[in-house]
Amino acid sequence: MGASSSLVRLVRYAVALRVVGCFVPPGALHGRRCGVLRAESVESLHLEPIPLVRGVVRLPGSKSLSNRALLIAALCEGETVVENLLESDDTERMLEALASLGVDVERRGDAAVVVRSEGTLAAAKSGGDDSVTTTTTPKLFLGNAGTAMRPLAAVLAASEGTFELDGTPRMRERPIQDLVDALQELGCDLECTQNPPFGGCPPVFIKEQRVDGGRCAVSGNTSSQFLSALLLASPLLARTKDVEIDIIDDLISAPYVLLTIDLMRRFGVEVTHDDSLKSFKVEAGQRYDSKKHLGGRYFVEGDASSASYFLAAAAMTGGPLTVVGCGSESTQGDVRFAEVLESMGATVDMQPTNITVSRDTTSPLKGIDVDCLDIPDAAMTLAAVALVADGPTTIRNVGSWRVKETERMKAIVQETSKLGADVFEGDTHCVITPPPQNTPTPNVA
Repeated sequence: MGASSSLVRLVRYAVALRVVGCFVPPGALHGRRCGVLRAESVESLHLEPIPLVRGVVRLPGSKSLSNRALLIAALCEGETVVENLLESDDTERMLEALASLGVDVERRGDAAVVVRSEGTLAAAKSGGDDSVTTTTTPKLFLGNAGTAMRPLAAVLAASEGTFELDGTPRMRERPIQDLVDALQELGCDLECTQNPPFGGCPPVFIKEQRVDGGRCAVSGNTSSQFLSALLLASPLLARTKDVEIDIIDDLISAPYVLLTIDLMRRFGVEVTHDDSLKSFKVEAGQRYDSKKHLGGRYFVEGDASSASYFLAAAAMTGGPLTVVGCGSESTQGDVRFAEVLESMGATVDMQPTNITVSRDTTSPLKGIDVDCLDIPDAAMTLAAVALVADGPTTIRNVGSWRVKETERMKAIVQETSKLGADVFEGDTHCVITPPPQNTPTPNVA
């Protein structure tokens, strides 16, 4: 596991301890940012119990929206300012890739980035002494950033030039064959690497092939990012003919697809689909245009997955706590985590751009049986809440945990077990029975 992945686990683990009544002392993470800090620089965190978590938290930008917005901005002609951009490993890899593809990226203060582009992504060209122009093959290293790998693979398959996309050893275990198959069905020329037992994974090799419309089928039960990637690339593929996409099985994490569609609409590209989210169409001749539709500026709403940590802390200790930056008008599916907390016994006040959670501490939270198919990220926070609930909590339909940046199912089972829980691990679900007296085991290594 790479340094950034180890850090992510460390921070999530620290958050899990926080929300069972602990806090990281002031200065413990002073000056460090999750996307930049090397894991080796934090050997341990000393956590002290606190009885109450309350206040107001202003959320950083959504990771899912940040990388989608950066990519779409690079496909707009002219200048686009992306504000409230999340600083993370995923966004760093996307920014590096766009710069390698000839996009002018200017970082400004207050989490703003200016993206200047000709509206296309292409392999860099250089002229030699004999004035013969040659085209190099960009080798893009995308780390463990799934939100960069999948969309870039689709967009570059519809672009000019040859490309190679690679990542960390873990990225080489994360499947991408379904996306490659769908792009090939549309006529794109690309292939991935067979890596048994994980199947077709990065590196991905792309050759230039002009495509104009078509119909393809893609699986939706491994990752919704495959469909999102196809949709994001569709305006480049639908030159004079429409692009149609069919889902051949169940679509997991559907809110992330709706988030993609909403963002595309904001930038001027309409996607039509049936009510069951089985069939999608992007009509020919559409272009992303931030200046026309957004005045050249896009503000990334607060990250709903990050909000789940603080909302959970309020539910567990009493609160009240308000997160500012996402709410009932959010396009992110993880806002539903607030409803999950409400079903466990918390009090939730959902407003258009903020959420407040509190709880009468004389009434304990209760364990629940919940389908988390649409909220796999927030479901990990639920695992921490389950440690102090009255009775077992069953987290269902989270098989996608197993193909994320780390094997999340095993990580959740292992770490909650260290805290004293009795955990059953199924293929796509887990059951967490809290430790005796709902008191987590201290001194976890």
